[in-house]
Amino acid sequence: MVGKSYLEIMRVRGLCYFSHPADFTPVCTGEFVAFAKRYEDFKKLGVELIGLSIDSTFSHIKWIEWIKDKFGVVVPFPIIANPQGYVARRLGMLHVESATHTVRAVFIVDDKGVIRTILYYPLNVGRLIDERLRVVKALQLSDKLRRVIPANWPNNELIGEAVIVPPASTIFEAKERLRKFKCFD
Repeated sequence: MVGKSYLEIMRVRGLCYFSHPADFTPVCTGEFVAFAKRYEDFKKLGVELIGLSIDSTFSHIKWIEWIKDKFGVVVPFPIIANPQGYVARRLGMLHVESATHTVRAVFIVDDKGVIRTILYYPLNVGRLIDERLRVVKALQLSDKLRRVIPANWPNNELIGEAVIVPPASTIFEAKERLRKFKCFD
């Protein structure tokens, strides 16, 4: 692993663990630059970024140097080198058509080590980093308030940035809910 120690990483509130097909490729390079530029936004949420591919440690080191030299961007998060593919295979990150490329997968993991979100992308489509941040914020808000998050939050077409109170499970709760909250159901 290039970068921080495992113990330093695990002291955070969560992880955004993502794989990429290969170092030095155009889409992967663009994604790493985008993740690096949004790194502080993840850190403010208590989330550490960790990359992974089946490239070697040497390849990761040279690629990170190359990104800094070519684009002036420092990649501040660790990248796991997994040349034999053990981790990638165990997490379903190997591309079905290639034993030498990991898919574009993203795992959002909470502070208890529970995988809360898994997203997969095809090799030819890069990720939207803002959506990764939105998912982290939505999960944290949902956990804190014990509410559910609507589609397109915080810009939901019906209720804007509001969140949803989960359905009542008793008649008393249903009546109480109407008294306490603005409800559409």
